[in-house]
Amino acid sequence: MLPSYAPKQRGSITYSNGSYPRSKETFSISPLRFQAKTSPRVLGRRKQLILRLALIIVVVSLFGLFLWPGGSIAPLFSLGLFSSSEAFELETVRYYDLSNVQGTSKGWEREERILLCAPLRDAESHLRMFFAHLHNFTYPHHLIDLAFLVSDSKDRTLPLLSELLEDLQADPDPRQPFGEISIIEKDFGQKVNQDVESRHGFAAQASRRKLMAQARNWLLSAALRPYHSWVYWRDVDVETAPFTILEDLMRHNKDVIVPNVWRPLPDWLGGEQPYDLNSWQESETALVLADTLDEDAVIVEGYAEYATWRPHLAYLRDPYGDPDMEMDIDGVGGVSILAKAKVFRSGVHFPAFSFEKHAETEGFGKMAKRMKFSVVGLPHYTIWHLYEPSVDDIRHMEEMENERKAREAEEKKKAERQKKTKDQFTDVGVQWQADKSEVAKAADKAAADEKVAEPALGVGEIKKTDTTPAEAGEAPPKPQEEVRGSLGRRY
Repeated sequence: MLPSYAPKQRGSITYSNGSYPRSKETFSISPLRFQAKTSPRVLGRRKQLILRLALIIVVVSLFGLFLWPGGSIAPLFSLGLFSSSEAFELETVRYYDLSNVQGTSKGWEREERILLCAPLRDAESHLRMFFAHLHNFTYPHHLIDLAFLVSDSKDRTLPLLSELLEDLQADPDPRQPFGEISIIEKDFGQKVNQDVESRHGFAAQASRRKLMAQARNWLLSAALRPYHSWVYWRDVDVETAPFTILEDLMRHNKDVIVPNVWRPLPDWLGGEQPYDLNSWQESETALVLADTLDEDAVIVEGYAEYATWRPHLAYLRDPYGDPDMEMDIDGVGGVSILAKAKVFRSGVHFPAFSFEKHAETEGFGKMAKRMKFSVVGLPHYTIWHLYEPSVDDIRHMEEMENERKAREAEEKKKAERQKKTKDQFTDVGVQWQADKSEVAKAADKAAADEKVAEPALGVGEIKKTDTTPAEAGEAPPKPQEEVRGSLGRRY
Protein backbone atom coordinates (compact mmCIF):
# COMPACT_ATOMS: atom_id res chain seq x y z
CA MET A 1 0.00 0.00 0.00
CA LEU A 2 1.36 3.43 -0.95
CA PRO A 3 1.75 6.06 1.66
CA SER A 4 -0.88 8.77 1.85
CA TYR A 5 1.48 11.44 0.58
CA ALA A 6 2.51 9.49 -2.52
CA PRO A 7 1.16 10.85 -5.78
CA LYS A 8 -1.54 8.87 -7.52
CA GLN A 9 -0.29 6.96 -10.54
CA ARG A 10 -1.91 8.00 -13.80
CA GLY A 11 -0.84 5.10 -15.94
CA SER A 12 1.19 2.01 -16.08
CA ILE A 13 4.04 3.63 -18.05
CA THR A 14 6.13 6.11 -16.20
CA TYR A 15 9.60 7.55 -16.59
CA SER A 16 12.37 8.06 -14.11
CA ASN A 17 11.76 11.78 -13.99
CA GLY A 18 8.13 11.28 -13.11
CA SER A 19 6.72 12.37 -16.47
CA TYR A 20 4.15 10.54 -18.56
CA PRO A 21 3.87 9.98 -22.25
CA ARG A 22 1.70 12.40 -24.12
CA SER A 23 -0.48 9.67 -25.62
CA LYS A 24 -0.60 5.96 -26.00
CA GLU A 25 0.41 6.07 -29.64
CA THR A 26 3.53 8.35 -29.29
CA PHE A 27 6.61 7.96 -27.17
CA SER A 28 9.19 10.73 -26.43
CA ILE A 29 12.14 10.81 -24.08
CA SER A 30 12.61 14.71 -24.15
CA PRO A 31 11.93 16.37 -20.80
CA LEU A 32 9.27 19.04 -20.37
CA ARG A 33 10.54 22.66 -20.63
CA PHE A 34 10.07 25.16 -17.77
CA GLN A 35 7.93 28.07 -18.85
CA ALA A 36 8.71 31.28 -16.83
CA LYS A 37 5.58 32.96 -15.62
CA THR A 38 6.09 36.73 -16.15
CA SER A 39 3.37 39.24 -15.67
CA PRO A 40 3.08 43.04 -16.04
CA ARG A 41 2.84 43.42 -12.26
CA VAL A 42 6.23 41.75 -11.72
CA LEU A 43 7.91 43.90 -14.37
CA GLY A 44 6.48 47.06 -12.83
CA ARG A 45 7.85 46.21 -9.40
CA ARG A 46 11.33 45.65 -10.84
CA LYS A 47 11.30 49.04 -12.57
CA GLN A 48 10.24 50.77 -9.37
CA LEU A 49 13.06 49.09 -7.45
CA ILE A 50 15.65 50.15 -10.03
CA LEU A 51 14.37 53.75 -10.01
CA ARG A 52 14.52 53.90 -6.23
CA LEU A 53 18.10 52.62 -6.19
CA ALA A 54 19.13 55.19 -8.82
CA LEU A 55 17.45 57.98 -6.83
CA ILE A 56 19.24 56.94 -3.65
CA ILE A 57 22.61 56.94 -5.47
CA VAL A 58 22.00 60.45 -6.86
CA VAL A 59 21.00 61.82 -3.44
CA VAL A 60 24.05 60.28 -1.75
CA SER A 61 26.32 61.69 -4.47
CA LEU A 62 24.95 65.20 -4.09
CA PHE A 63 25.25 65.00 -0.31
CA GLY A 64 28.86 63.86 -0.61
CA LEU A 65 29.73 66.72 -2.96
CA PHE A 66 28.17 69.18 -0.50
CA LEU A 67 30.24 67.84 2.41
CA TRP A 68 33.49 67.39 0.46
CA PRO A 69 33.46 69.90 -2.41
CA GLY A 70 37.11 69.26 -3.29
CA GLY A 71 37.01 65.52 -2.83
CA SER A 72 36.33 62.67 -5.16
CA ILE A 73 33.57 60.14 -4.48
CA ALA A 74 34.54 57.83 -7.35
CA PRO A 75 36.39 55.42 -5.02
CA LEU A 76 33.14 54.91 -3.09
CA PHE A 77 31.43 53.43 -6.15
CA SER A 78 34.40 51.79 -7.78
CA LEU A 79 35.11 49.78 -4.59
CA GLY A 80 38.82 50.27 -5.25
CA LEU A 81 38.73 48.36 -8.55
CA PHE A 82 38.99 51.33 -10.90
CA SER A 83 40.55 54.06 -8.70
CA SER A 84 43.73 55.81 -9.81
CA SER A 85 46.44 55.40 -7.18
CA GLU A 86 48.41 58.44 -8.48
CA ALA A 87 45.47 60.82 -8.14
CA PHE A 88 44.76 59.56 -4.65
CA GLU A 89 48.38 60.03 -3.52
CA LEU A 90 48.59 63.62 -4.84
CA GLU A 91 45.73 64.63 -2.60
CA THR A 92 47.29 63.32 0.58
CA VAL A 93 51.07 63.21 0.03
CA ARG A 94 53.54 65.89 -1.02
CA TYR A 95 56.81 64.97 -2.70
CA TYR A 96 59.86 67.29 -2.60
CA ASP A 97 63.19 66.80 -4.29
CA LEU A 98 65.62 68.73 -2.07
CA SER A 99 68.31 68.52 -4.73
CA ASN A 100 66.39 71.26 -6.54
CA VAL A 101 66.52 73.72 -3.60
CA GLN A 102 70.27 73.86 -2.94
CA GLY A 103 70.58 77.54 -3.89
CA THR A 104 72.45 78.96 -6.88
CA SER A 105 74.04 82.26 -7.87
CA LYS A 106 71.09 83.22 -10.10
CA GLY A 107 68.12 82.13 -8.07
CA TRP A 108 65.80 84.68 -9.65
CA GLU A 109 66.23 82.94 -13.00
CA ARG A 110 65.56 79.49 -11.53
CA GLU A 111 62.64 80.81 -9.45
CA GLU A 112 64.27 79.88 -6.16
CA ARG A 113 62.15 80.83 -3.18
CA ILE A 114 63.48 82.94 -0.30
CA LEU A 115 62.22 82.89 3.28
CA LEU A 116 62.59 86.38 4.77
CA CYS A 117 62.66 86.24 8.59
CA ALA A 118 62.20 89.32 10.79
CA PRO A 119 62.08 89.07 14.60
CA LEU A 120 60.04 91.93 16.09
CA ARG A 121 59.89 93.43 19.55
CA ASP A 122 58.40 96.87 20.18
CA ALA A 123 59.05 97.68 16.52
CA GLU A 124 56.05 99.90 15.84
CA SER A 125 58.19 102.96 15.09
CA HIS A 126 60.26 101.09 12.48
CA LEU A 127 57.66 99.02 10.63
CA ARG A 128 56.67 101.61 8.02
CA MET A 129 60.30 102.13 7.04
CA PHE A 130 60.77 98.35 6.83
CA PHE A 131 57.75 97.92 4.56
CA ALA A 132 59.06 100.69 2.32
CA HIS A 133 62.15 98.52 1.79
CA LEU A 134 59.93 95.51 1.04
CA HIS A 135 58.12 97.47 -1.66
CA ASN A 136 61.46 98.34 -3.28
CA PHE A 137 62.94 94.84 -3.48
CA THR A 138 63.79 93.94 -7.08
CA TYR A 139 63.81 90.19 -6.44
CA PRO A 140 60.44 88.80 -7.65
CA HIS A 141 58.06 89.32 -4.76
CA HIS A 142 56.03 86.19 -5.42
CA LEU A 143 59.20 84.17 -4.75
CA ILE A 144 59.66 85.73 -1.29
CA ASP A 145 57.81 84.32 1.71
CA LEU A 146 57.61 86.55 4.81
CA ALA A 147 57.83 85.29 8.39
CA PHE A 148 57.51 87.53 11.47
CA LEU A 149 57.94 86.64 15.12
CA VAL A 150 56.33 89.12 17.52
CA SER A 151 57.58 88.66 21.08
CA ASP A 152 57.46 90.57 24.38
CA SER A 153 56.00 93.69 22.74
CA LYS A 154 54.17 96.40 24.65
CA ASP A 155 53.36 98.72 21.75
CA ARG A 156 51.15 98.28 18.66
CA THR A 157 53.62 96.13 16.75
CA LEU A 158 51.16 93.32 16.00
CA PRO A 159 48.12 95.45 14.95
CA LEU A 160 50.25 97.71 12.77
CA LEU A 161 52.00 94.71 11.22
CA SER A 162 48.65 93.20 10.26
CA GLU A 163 47.48 96.47 8.71
CA LEU A 164 50.64 96.92 6.66
CA LEU A 165 50.54 93.32 5.43
CA GLU A 166 46.94 93.68 4.31
CA ASP A 167 47.81 96.85 2.39
CA LEU A 168 50.85 95.17 0.87
CA GLN A 169 48.96 92.13 -0.36
CA ALA A 170 46.10 94.27 -1.67
CA ASP A 171 48.39 96.50 -3.73
CA PRO A 172 46.94 97.02 -7.23
CA ASP A 173 50.40 96.51 -8.73
CA PRO A 174 50.59 92.75 -9.45
CA ARG A 175 54.34 92.80 -8.79
CA GLN A 176 53.99 93.94 -5.18
CA PRO A 177 52.21 91.10 -3.29
CA PHE A 178 54.51 88.56 -1.68
CA GLY A 179 54.14 84.81 -1.33
CA GLU A 180 53.18 83.01 1.87
CA ILE A 181 53.11 85.18 5.00
CA SER A 182 53.42 83.85 8.56
CA ILE A 183 52.96 85.80 11.80
CA ILE A 184 54.07 83.96 14.93
CA GLU A 185 53.54 85.12 18.50
CA LYS A 186 55.82 83.83 21.23
CA ASP A 187 57.06 85.57 24.37
CA PHE A 188 60.43 84.65 25.84
CA GLY A 189 60.39 86.76 28.98
CA GLN A 190 62.83 89.32 27.67
CA LYS A 191 63.36 91.86 30.46
CA VAL A 192 65.94 94.09 28.79
CA ASN A 193 64.45 97.36 27.59
CA GLN A 194 64.62 98.36 23.94
CA ASP A 195 66.42 101.67 24.46
CA VAL A 196 69.97 101.99 23.18
CA GLU A 197 71.66 101.99 26.57
CA SER A 198 69.88 98.83 27.73
CA ARG A 199 70.21 96.88 24.48
CA HIS A 200 73.90 97.64 24.00
CA GLY A 201 74.96 97.63 27.64
CA PHE A 202 77.64 95.07 28.42
CA ALA A 203 75.89 93.60 31.46
CA ALA A 204 72.82 92.50 29.49
CA GLN A 205 74.55 91.09 26.43
CA ALA A 206 74.92 87.41 27.34
CA SER A 207 71.36 86.80 28.57
CA ARG A 208 69.85 89.02 25.89
CA ARG A 209 71.59 87.22 23.03
CA LYS A 210 70.64 83.79 24.32
CA LEU A 211 66.96 84.78 24.32
CA MET A 212 67.34 86.31 20.86
CA ALA A 213 68.81 83.01 19.66
CA GLN A 214 65.74 81.18 20.94
CA ALA A 215 63.48 83.61 19.09
CA ARG A 216 65.37 83.10 15.83
CA ASN A 217 65.24 79.32 16.15
CA TRP A 218 61.51 79.33 16.89
CA LEU A 219 60.83 81.53 13.90
CA LEU A 220 62.99 79.48 11.54
CA SER A 221 61.65 76.08 12.61
CA ALA A 222 58.05 77.25 12.23
CA ALA A 223 58.43 78.98 8.86
CA LEU A 224 61.02 77.00 6.86
CA ARG A 225 59.40 74.91 4.11
CA PRO A 226 60.92 72.15 1.94
CA TYR A 227 60.72 74.36 -1.14
CA HIS A 228 62.82 77.23 0.28
CA SER A 229 66.29 77.61 -1.22
CA TRP A 230 67.46 80.66 0.77
CA VAL A 231 66.83 82.26 4.16
CA TYR A 232 67.31 86.01 4.58
CA TRP A 233 67.46 87.56 8.05
CA ARG A 234 66.79 91.29 8.18
CA ASP A 235 66.48 93.78 11.05
CA VAL A 236 63.59 96.21 10.70
CA ASP A 237 65.69 99.23 11.73
CA VAL A 238 67.88 99.27 8.61
CA GLU A 239 67.59 102.79 7.20
CA THR A 240 69.35 102.53 3.84
CA ALA A 241 70.13 99.48 1.71
CA PRO A 242 70.33 98.76 -2.04
CA PHE A 243 67.08 97.57 -3.59
CA THR A 244 69.07 94.75 -5.24
CA ILE A 245 70.61 93.45 -2.01
CA LEU A 246 69.13 89.95 -2.41
CA GLU A 247 70.54 89.52 -5.91
CA ASP A 248 73.84 91.17 -4.92
CA LEU A 249 74.44 88.77 -2.04
CA MET A 250 73.08 85.73 -3.87
CA ARG A 251 75.40 86.31 -6.81
CA HIS A 252 78.40 85.28 -4.67
CA ASN A 253 76.87 81.80 -4.22
CA LYS A 254 78.18 81.43 -0.65
CA ASP A 255 76.58 79.39 2.10
CA VAL A 256 76.49 82.36 4.50
CA ILE A 257 77.17 85.95 3.47
CA VAL A 258 76.76 89.34 5.18
CA PRO A 259 77.31 92.96 4.08
CA ASN A 260 79.12 95.67 6.02
CA VAL A 261 76.88 97.66 8.38
CA TRP A 262 77.52 101.29 9.32
CA ARG A 263 75.33 104.04 10.73
CA PRO A 264 75.13 107.78 10.08
CA LEU A 265 75.97 110.25 12.83
CA PRO A 266 75.42 113.99 13.32
CA ASP A 267 78.20 116.19 12.01
CA TRP A 268 79.38 116.99 15.52
CA LEU A 269 79.98 113.26 16.07
CA GLY A 270 81.92 112.67 12.87
CA GLY A 271 79.18 112.02 10.32
CA GLU A 272 79.35 108.19 10.27
CA GLN A 273 80.48 105.21 12.33
CA PRO A 274 80.90 101.40 12.06
CA TYR A 275 77.84 99.76 13.60
CA ASP A 276 77.86 95.95 13.44
CA LEU A 277 81.03 94.65 15.08
CA ASN A 278 79.81 91.05 15.27
CA SER A 279 81.29 90.17 11.86
CA TRP A 280 84.94 89.33 12.41
CA GLN A 281 87.84 86.98 11.81
CA GLU A 282 89.13 84.87 14.66
CA SER A 283 92.40 85.87 16.34
CA GLU A 284 94.92 84.05 18.50
CA THR A 285 94.31 86.51 21.31
CA ALA A 286 90.60 85.70 21.32
CA LEU A 287 91.28 81.95 21.35
CA VAL A 288 93.57 82.33 24.35
CA LEU A 289 90.95 84.48 26.07
CA ALA A 290 88.25 81.88 25.43
CA ASP A 291 90.34 79.19 27.14
CA THR A 292 90.47 81.27 30.31
CA LEU A 293 86.69 81.76 30.59
CA ASP A 294 84.04 79.60 32.21
CA GLU A 295 82.13 77.03 30.20
CA ASP A 296 78.95 79.14 30.06
CA ALA A 297 80.71 82.44 29.35
CA VAL A 298 79.80 84.34 26.19
CA ILE A 299 82.28 86.66 24.50
CA VAL A 300 80.63 89.79 23.14
CA GLU A 301 82.56 91.79 20.60
CA GLY A 302 83.13 95.53 20.71
CA TYR A 303 83.48 95.92 24.47
CA ALA A 304 86.56 96.79 26.48
CA GLU A 305 85.85 93.93 28.88
CA TYR A 306 86.86 91.47 26.14
CA ALA A 307 89.93 92.65 24.25
CA THR A 308 90.03 90.15 21.39
CA TRP A 309 91.99 92.14 18.80
CA ARG A 310 90.00 90.59 15.99
CA PRO A 311 89.90 92.07 12.47
CA HIS A 312 86.39 93.48 12.16
CA LEU A 313 84.61 93.62 8.84
CA ALA A 314 83.28 97.09 9.65
CA TYR A 315 86.71 98.68 10.11
CA LEU A 316 87.97 97.41 6.74
CA ARG A 317 85.49 99.45 4.72
CA ASP A 318 86.73 101.59 1.86
CA PRO A 319 84.03 103.86 0.37
CA TYR A 320 85.75 103.54 -3.01
CA GLY A 321 86.60 99.83 -2.74
CA ASP A 322 85.25 96.97 -4.82
CA PRO A 323 81.81 96.05 -3.40
CA ASP A 324 82.24 92.45 -4.61
CA MET A 325 85.43 91.89 -2.62
CA GLU A 326 85.03 88.94 -0.21
CA MET A 327 86.52 88.35 3.21
CA ASP A 328 86.42 85.04 5.08
CA ILE A 329 84.96 85.57 8.55
CA ASP A 330 84.11 83.44 11.58
CA GLY A 331 81.47 85.47 13.40
CA VAL A 332 78.53 87.14 11.68
CA GLY A 333 76.25 89.99 12.68
CA GLY A 334 72.49 89.64 12.57
CA VAL A 335 71.47 92.87 10.84
CA SER A 336 71.44 91.30 7.36
CA ILE A 337 72.27 87.61 6.74
CA LEU A 338 71.66 85.64 3.55
CA ALA A 339 72.16 81.89 3.99
CA LYS A 340 71.31 78.84 1.95
CA ALA A 341 68.47 76.83 3.43
CA LYS A 342 70.60 73.69 3.34
CA VAL A 343 72.78 75.22 6.07
CA PHE A 344 69.87 75.13 8.51
CA ARG A 345 68.62 71.77 7.25
CA SER A 346 72.07 70.37 8.03
CA GLY A 347 71.65 71.29 11.70
CA VAL A 348 73.31 74.70 11.95
CA HIS A 349 71.27 77.04 14.14
CA PHE A 350 71.57 80.01 16.47
CA PRO A 351 72.95 78.58 19.73
CA ALA A 352 71.03 79.74 22.79
CA PHE A 353 73.97 78.57 24.88
CA SER A 354 77.70 79.10 24.88
CA PHE A 355 79.07 77.47 21.73
CA GLU A 356 82.83 77.99 21.62
CA LYS A 357 82.20 80.93 24.00
CA HIS A 358 79.73 82.59 21.61
CA ALA A 359 75.95 82.71 21.18
CA GLU A 360 73.27 83.77 18.69
CA THR A 361 74.58 85.07 15.35
CA GLU A 362 78.27 84.92 16.28
CA GLY A 363 77.75 81.35 17.47
CA PHE A 364 75.86 80.64 14.23
CA GLY A 365 78.89 81.73 12.22
CA LYS A 366 81.24 79.60 14.31
CA MET A 367 78.95 76.57 13.98
CA ALA A 368 78.67 76.99 10.21
CA LYS A 369 82.46 77.15 9.90
CA ARG A 370 82.76 74.04 12.09
CA MET A 371 80.47 72.19 9.64
CA LYS A 372 82.65 73.28 6.68
CA PHE A 373 80.23 75.82 5.20
CA SER A 374 81.57 78.97 3.57
CA VAL A 375 81.09 82.13 5.65
CA VAL A 376 82.12 85.43 4.04
CA GLY A 377 81.58 89.15 4.45
CA LEU A 378 81.70 92.04 1.98
CA PRO A 379 83.79 94.85 3.55
CA HIS A 380 83.04 97.41 0.82
CA TYR A 381 79.34 96.60 0.31
CA THR A 382 77.67 98.78 2.95
CA ILE A 383 74.16 99.16 4.30
CA TRP A 384 73.21 101.79 6.87
CA HIS A 385 71.56 101.18 10.20
CA LEU A 386 69.23 103.74 11.73
CA TYR A 387 70.98 106.22 14.03
CA GLU A 388 69.74 105.82 17.59
CA PRO A 389 71.24 108.44 19.93
CA SER A 390 72.61 107.24 23.23
CA VAL A 391 71.98 108.95 26.56
CA ASP A 392 75.24 110.89 26.23
CA ASP A 393 74.32 111.90 22.70
CA ILE A 394 70.91 113.11 23.84
CA ARG A 395 72.48 115.07 26.70
CA HIS A 396 74.99 116.67 24.36
CA MET A 397 72.27 117.52 21.84
CA GLU A 398 70.24 119.15 24.61
CA GLU A 399 73.26 121.25 25.58
CA MET A 400 73.78 122.26 21.96
CA GLU A 401 70.12 123.14 21.64
CA ASN A 402 70.27 125.29 24.78
CA GLU A 403 73.36 127.07 23.45
CA ARG A 404 71.62 127.70 20.16
CA LYS A 405 68.57 129.15 21.88
CA ALA A 406 70.76 131.38 24.10
CA ARG A 407 72.69 132.60 21.06
CA GLU A 408 69.49 133.39 19.18
CA ALA A 409 68.10 135.24 22.21
CA GLU A 410 71.27 137.35 22.51
CA GLU A 411 71.19 138.22 18.81
CA LYS A 412 67.55 139.20 19.14
CA LYS A 413 68.30 141.50 22.09
CA LYS A 414 71.18 143.09 20.20
CA ALA A 415 68.97 143.79 17.20
CA GLU A 416 66.34 145.36 19.46
CA ARG A 417 68.96 147.66 21.08
CA GLN A 418 70.23 148.79 17.71
CA LYS A 419 66.73 149.53 16.53
CA LYS A 420 65.95 151.50 19.68
CA THR A 421 69.14 153.56 19.37
CA LYS A 422 68.44 154.27 15.74
CA ASP A 423 64.93 155.45 16.53
CA GLN A 424 66.06 157.76 19.40
CA PHE A 425 69.07 159.43 17.75
CA THR A 426 69.29 160.98 14.29
CA ASP A 427 71.89 159.52 12.05
CA VAL A 428 74.33 162.45 11.43
CA GLY A 429 76.18 160.50 8.81
CA VAL A 430 73.41 160.88 6.27
CA GLN A 431 73.07 164.60 7.03
CA TRP A 432 76.82 165.09 6.77
CA GLN A 433 76.88 163.49 3.35
CA ALA A 434 74.13 165.83 2.23
CA ASP A 435 75.89 168.91 3.68
CA LYS A 436 79.18 167.83 2.17
CA SER A 437 77.60 167.63 -1.22
CA GLU A 438 76.10 171.10 -0.83
CA VAL A 439 79.45 172.61 0.28
CA ALA A 440 81.20 171.07 -2.71
CA LYS A 441 78.60 172.49 -5.05
CA ALA A 442 78.92 175.97 -3.46
CA ALA A 443 82.72 175.90 -3.77
CA ASP A 444 82.54 174.91 -7.41
CA LYS A 445 80.07 177.71 -8.08
CA ALA A 446 82.24 180.30 -6.32
CA ALA A 447 85.30 179.22 -8.28
CA ALA A 448 83.38 179.49 -11.51
CA ASP A 449 82.11 182.98 -10.64
CA GLU A 450 85.60 184.16 -9.72
CA LYS A 451 86.99 182.88 -12.97
CA VAL A 452 84.38 184.75 -14.92
CA ALA A 453 85.05 188.02 -12.99
CA GLU A 454 88.87 188.05 -13.61
CA PRO A 455 90.08 190.31 -16.58
CA ALA A 456 91.92 188.62 -19.34
CA LEU A 457 95.74 188.97 -19.03
CA GLY A 458 97.99 189.92 -21.90
CA VAL A 459 101.06 188.06 -23.05
CA GLY A 460 104.05 188.51 -20.71
CA GLU A 461 102.04 190.14 -17.97
CA ILE A 462 102.31 188.92 -14.42
CA LYS A 463 99.45 188.99 -12.04
CA LYS A 464 100.23 191.16 -9.06
CA THR A 465 98.55 191.23 -5.73
CA ASP A 466 97.14 194.51 -4.55
CA THR A 467 98.79 194.38 -1.10
CA THR A 468 101.81 192.83 0.58
CA PRO A 469 101.64 190.77 3.75
CA ALA A 470 103.13 193.65 5.71
CA GLU A 471 100.63 196.06 4.34
CA ALA A 472 97.85 193.67 5.12
CA GLY A 473 98.96 193.52 8.76
CA GLU A 474 100.21 189.91 8.57
CA ALA A 475 103.38 188.73 10.23
CA PRO A 476 106.20 187.68 7.92
CA PRO A 477 106.86 183.91 7.78
CA LYS A 478 109.47 182.54 10.19
CA PRO A 479 112.62 180.88 8.98
CA GLN A 480 112.51 177.06 8.56
CA GLU A 481 115.01 176.44 11.34
CA GLU A 482 113.05 178.47 13.83
CA VAL A 483 109.86 176.62 12.97
CA ARG A 484 111.64 173.26 13.35
CA GLY A 485 113.04 174.25 16.71
CA SER A 486 109.69 175.27 18.00
CA LEU A 487 108.31 171.80 17.15
CA GLY A 488 110.82 170.19 19.50
CA ARG A 489 109.91 172.19 22.57
CA ARG A 490 108.07 170.60 25.47
CA TYR A 491 105.77 172.56 27.71
